[in-house]
Amino acid sequence: MTNARTAPAPSRDEGEDAGETAILTIDLDALAANYQHLSELARPAECAAVVKADAYGLGMAEVAPVLWRQGCKTFFVATPAEAEALRRLLPQAVIYVLAGLMPGTAGIFRRHGLRPVLNSAEEIREWANYAMTAGEALPCAVHIDSGMNRLGLSAAEVEAIAAARDVWGAFTLSLVMSHLACADEPDHPKNETQRRLFDALRARLPKAPASLANSPGMLLGHSYLYDLVRPGIALYGGTPQKSCRHSFAPVVHLKGRILQARTAGPGETVGYGATRTLARPSRIATVSVGYADGFFRSLSSKEGMTGFTAYAGNHAAPILGRVSMDLITIDVTDVPEALSARGGWVELIGPHVSAEMLAHHAGTIDYEVLTNLGARALRRYIGG
Repeated sequence: MTNARTAPAPSRDEGEDAGETAILTIDLDALAANYQHLSELARPAECAAVVKADAYGLGMAEVAPVLWRQGCKTFFVATPAEAEALRRLLPQAVIYVLAGLMPGTAGIFRRHGLRPVLNSAEEIREWANYAMTAGEALPCAVHIDSGMNRLGLSAAEVEAIAAARDVWGAFTLSLVMSHLACADEPDHPKNETQRRLFDALRARLPKAPASLANSPGMLLGHSYLYDLVRPGIALYGGTPQKSCRHSFAPVVHLKGRILQARTAGPGETVGYGATRTLARPSRIATVSVGYADGFFRSLSSKEGMTGFTAYAGNHAAPILGRVSMDLITIDVTDVPEALSARGGWVELIGPHVSAEMLAHHAGTIDYEVLTNLGARALRRYIGG
């Protein structure tokens, strides 16, 4: 998040933090541990890292150097602008751009030593022409669509361009890749269908290192690893598969400040729309986090619902009513007053609440949670 404020030291919950309303802590030691774990799972394949979308919202400027020091030499981003920013951070890294070669951008790739992921026969021909004009066998990746129908060469395109041997001699094919649609479901038959099609189609192209697996794909078995893997969400402590036997260290912790605690009686309502009526004498804490902070409005709790639950210390504090732009209200009736008084902190993501759990209650995935968090929260990077 380019507008996020950062601070180098861990929070002490007092003093310098007195005016803060939310703190997002990013554990770079946990990030490093996750990369080492993934590297072990990938062996003998190379373990790259996906740092697109500002390293899934956690800050590429802080994340990428840690991964480099852990031995990561190959990185994937989405756009040329992200790649240029990463090049300034890591002058020697191999950087692939997933968006491919947009018209007229070949010079940007050459100037900054970047590698486009070519997604069509048209892009391949344009890159070949540029490389011939430049007099350099410039490196690139080629992306084969093995069944996702998103980016990548179709089977027909592969067959057509495979015969153009003059094209392939103009540049260096450094990687052939594809992307799995259902890797988060280990038993889904499409995984094996895509793997076999990938093998058949890449055999039509010049020999090059191959890559198929993202984070969940790495957990499907050795046959999915090939020469290079491209983890993303697992690096950041997410859950790659629905029933994941591997655990990854949590990297993100979010807490919000209690602005006020009040009591209300049975029959009273809480928040916009009066969507939640109290069934008992209750103590309500108002916390300074809302959808402007990436805390989704879909986490709101209606009548009869027990939805998202925050924590004050080790005590559960369910959300009450609607999430608003800047505030949520939580039920602290059963929380000791010492932990739920004005100025205290509540855990929204942390030891008790994973990003995946928050995503489940919001009706989304942990990828979206991470990329939306913390534009207004004070950021603290620890470790690394």
